[in-house]
Amino acid sequence: MKRVDILKKQQARLEEDIRAMLDSFLIGNICKSPSMSGYNLTTKVDGKTVTLYVPKDIVPKALEMSERYKMLWQLIQKLSKVNWEILKLENR
Repeated sequence: MKRVDILKKQQARLEEDIRAMLDSFLIGNICKSPSMSGYNLTTKVDGKTVTLYVPKDIVPKALEMSERYKMLWQLIQKLSKVNWEILKLENR
């Protein structure tokens, strides 16, 4: 099997994994507020840090969704590398 065929299979698998994660993720970090008793979601918007209050009853789900984003980002990075390799091989 050619290298490009192997990479295309990897590409398809990564795309499938990414699609499966797109339904529920949160960009940002969930952290306990040092000055308050609750949790916050912090993220960057237009270069500025934005903080949102997270009610304690949804903290577990918010943590899960935040972790999901981290995994999604790693998959996107892997897909980018595979796409780069395919591009190089197809344009020889």
